[in-house]
Amino acid sequence: MTAAEAQVVRGLRVQDHWFSAPLNHAHPDGPAITLFARELSDPALSGLPWLLFLQGGPGGKGNRPTGLNGWLKEAAKHFRVLMLDQRGTGLSTPANRQTLPLAGDTPAQADYLSHFRADDIVADAELIRNALGSEPWSIFGQSYGGFCALTYLSFAPEGVKEALITGGLGPLTGPADQVYEASFKRLRSRNAEYFAKYPADRSVLTRLMRHVADVPEHLPTGERLTAERLQMLGNFLGGNTRFDALHFVLEDAFIDTPDGARLSDSFLANVSAQVGRAANPLYALMHESIYVQGAASDWAAERVLAANPDFRPDAPEPLLTGEAIYPWYFEQDPALVPLRELAHVLAARTEGWGDLYDPEQLARNAVPVAAAVYSQDIYVDRDLSLATAAAVGGLQVWETASFHHDGIADDGEGIFARLLRMVRA
Repeated sequence: MTAAEAQVVRGLRVQDHWFSAPLNHAHPDGPAITLFARELSDPALSGLPWLLFLQGGPGGKGNRPTGLNGWLKEAAKHFRVLMLDQRGTGLSTPANRQTLPLAGDTPAQADYLSHFRADDIVADAELIRNALGSEPWSIFGQSYGGFCALTYLSFAPEGVKEALITGGLGPLTGPADQVYEASFKRLRSRNAEYFAKYPADRSVLTRLMRHVADVPEHLPTGERLTAERLQMLGNFLGGNTRFDALHFVLEDAFIDTPDGARLSDSFLANVSAQVGRAANPLYALMHESIYVQGAASDWAAERVLAANPDFRPDAPEPLLTGEAIYPWYFEQDPALVPLRELAHVLAARTEGWGDLYDPEQLARNAVPVAAAVYSQDIYVDRDLSLATAAAVGGLQVWETASFHHDGIADDGEGIFARLLRMVRA
């Protein structure tokens, strides 16, 4: 372990840490990777216990806060927070189109990425906890980070004092199809809610879909904008803090030019920022694998989409989609095109994945756990979440309709404080 000198940034003490970890924890003498984590704390407080934050994703690096605000402001009253860049992300050894060829050919790259799921993230966390000399620590998992928290409670509960989870109780068993069947249902309702609030945007979206099918429009990264990628703007529907922002993206979509109505540069830039995966390619590569347990994902979202024709781009009034990943991602995004063959190999993979959960251990769990379940969450379904909660011993649920998936961006202080009180009651 190495550490940089601490700095204070707008009232936030920041110290960087690096650790060496085996690619495969079952073979500690094999190839190694680097893990990066950033310690965040209130400089006025010392000697506080550790809280590990497990970021959403998969494939998302830890947050980069520049001050004490949001949930971190509340957490720093009680903890030193460790913000982990999960393996393959951020300043940890990266996994992307530039680096993955170092692992070898496509099958070798797939074997390499088989060590990038929640089980290895948890093993990394335990390695780091021991390197820091920490007693069992508290963990906070947002979205996919909640999936990782359940994996932690499955295989290393001795390392956890208490667990807080927001929007992150995924199904403990397969198949992946159930996730997308639920999310399409909730997305349909969320689309209806959005267009009821902004009825004029219904015709704007339909016009946009027809326009890009007929007129070549190109994103700042050079590739042609397609109707499928326009539908990805549905990611805005996943939160209270982003719901209305979609309207402000759509309001300046068209501009008059000598060639007629075209898409404005500002609109194209906004779309590019939402649909490009250059910054987090693992999100696309590993997204369906986070549900794989004994059976291939086999492009589950694509198969479920076929049974929901109102989400198809050629529907009379196409609906916006969510965070699901489809094969065409790897044909249309320049950052993902070199990874297309690898994506298909991973989608077909049935063996070589580690276990994600131990249902028997979770049933007898003795670690205090509190989880926020968002009633209308379009990413992590409420019904699936409650089924998982019922299967985990000692897990307390706070279900609320006041927030969506980005609840901690809306009222992070309040949500964190409530969950902490629950596990300590």
